[in-house]
Amino acid sequence: MRTANTILLRLNQKKTKLCLMETRTLILSKTLSCLFCVFCFVAYVSASLSFNFYAASCPTAEFLIRNTVRSSSSDDPSIPGKLLRLVFHDCFVEGCDASLMLQGNNTEQTDPGNRSVGGYSVIESAKRVLELFCPGTVSCADIIALAARDAVEIAGGPMIPIPTGRKDGMVSVASNVRPNIVDTSFTMDEMVKIFSAKGLSLFDLVVLSGAHTIGEAHCNTFRDRFQEDSMGKLIDKTIDNSYANELKKQCPSSDMASVTVNIDPETSMVFDNQYYKNLVVHKGLFQSDSVLLNDDSTRKFVEDFANDQELFFESWDQSFMKLTSVGVKTGDEGEIRRICGATNA
Repeated sequence: MRTANTILLRLNQKKTKLCLMETRTLILSKTLSCLFCVFCFVAYVSASLSFNFYAASCPTAEFLIRNTVRSSSSDDPSIPGKLLRLVFHDCFVEGCDASLMLQGNNTEQTDPGNRSVGGYSVIESAKRVLELFCPGTVSCADIIALAARDAVEIAGGPMIPIPTGRKDGMVSVASNVRPNIVDTSFTMDEMVKIFSAKGLSLFDLVVLSGAHTIGEAHCNTFRDRFQEDSMGKLIDKTIDNSYANELKKQCPSSDMASVTVNIDPETSMVFDNQYYKNLVVHKGLFQSDSVLLNDDSTRKFVEDFANDQELFFESWDQSFMKLTSVGVKTGDEGEIRRICGATNA
């Protein structure tokens, strides 16, 4: 197995490559800022989390989690997309601390934005297995991060190392959800504001939006995209006409809240760069997708990823690690829950 130092060296090399890419569209001062942030981020991750954190306390932890995700995905091919969405909604509210798993009145799960989030049962299943082999050792927060990582690989994406050692949080409040998650109708400025607050860059925004290469969405989350004016023409000019017509057929006006469609109309079960190819031909499902092509600050990134899947995968490696390190709790800041749906208190 690779040592932690070897992995960190590899990550630093890749980060340098990605920052060089950003210089194509960013001015020199922003590039220098990017390099500084990369250095600070690597130092932060090294100090608070670590690779192979469970090597001594639960050496089979990652293997057991991966097996659970693989088994669940075999039974239900939609699981990878659900787990990927779950990690976003968990990490963006209270940090990556499994606060989304907590059940009860007025918890994050009760917010309308989280009611369609799935994958909880996979996390609970992995936790039950881990409690048999390594009781009180592996946090639900780490399970969520590792399960999402494994979901990407199972769906055909890159297998990447991520550090572990997260603790589970003690707070989960519904009112914290809306101010911290991206809505599908957001403008570029609104998305940048949310991502920046999490320590994620404009580049990370484009890369992590690539998660939409798998998964499904309810029709009521994008119905405004195929609305027509009195002349029968699309009001939204940023979406392909034929694609909009196909969405109208799949989304009956009487049942938009329960009907779902594939976010990626081409390779919905495969983690690849098709999402960016779709954007280039104006087939982004959400307004928040289409804006990535229409905005001058992100168009070049979209085009590069559409033309180079390897570049997207390498970029995903770094941005996903940053995502799963947002607001992590370590040491006395949290606990290791016995079950993911409730605190130990």
